Amino acid sequence: MFLSQVDLNPARRGMHRLGRSPQAMHAAVLACFPPGSDAAGAGDGRVLWRLEQGSSHRATLYVSSPSRPDFTSIVEQAGWPASESTWRTGSLDPLLGRLTRGQQWAFRLTANPTHAVTTPGRDRGRTMAHVTVGQQTDWLLSKAARNGFDIVDGEQGQAQLEVVHREVVRFGRRTDGHHRQVELSRVTFDGILEVNDAEALRQAMISGIGRGKAYGCGLLTLARTP
Repeated sequence: MFLSQVDLNPARRGMHRLGRSPQAMHAAVLACFPPGSDAAGAGDGRVLWRLEQGSSHRATLYVSSPSRPDFTSIVEQAGWPASESTWRTGSLDPLLGRLTRGQQWAFRLTANPTHAVTTPGRDRGRTMAHVTVGQQTDWLLSKAARNGFDIVDGEQGQAQLEVVHREVVRFGRRTDGHHRQVELSRVTFDGILEVNDAEALRQAMISGIGRGKAYGCGLLTLARTP
């Protein structure tokens, strides 16, 4: 597995287009892999991405993938083509290989917290987004253990977990020849986790957490704790 960081230019017209539409960004990311690669996720792992727009002058695209990408096309559309350093790619395998129970890591996750709402007379429930910070936080706390980690408690006994960004993105998607409007809730969490099942956490990192993985959700990244 590889993790890439791509510097993007918010002032570029291409960045405006990609930033507004997760569908367009998803297509642009997949175009960075050659035909026949395992970018579609048929093997171990899949392509996940997260866009962070910190200011009007800076944006960063993070991509994890089972094969090494070439981001030339995205940089030409939305990046800094004249810069000598436009993206950086490194192997995730050393980090994945040294995960062990009891380690603590700072993490970031952008996710699509949802729940199923059952309707009388229907076999399947309708998937709905959680809308409050409390609901969204509880969603991640409920997902943590099955994905190989626990959220660490702080000095006051509260989980070291914070919602740092929330947004609802609306964009068009063409399916089976029909154009429809999609509404997607994206929530970015920062926190401190403790590994309780290293293999489950590895799988979560390479396959993603929750729904909306094609649209900028699901990518869990780790960093050393402060």
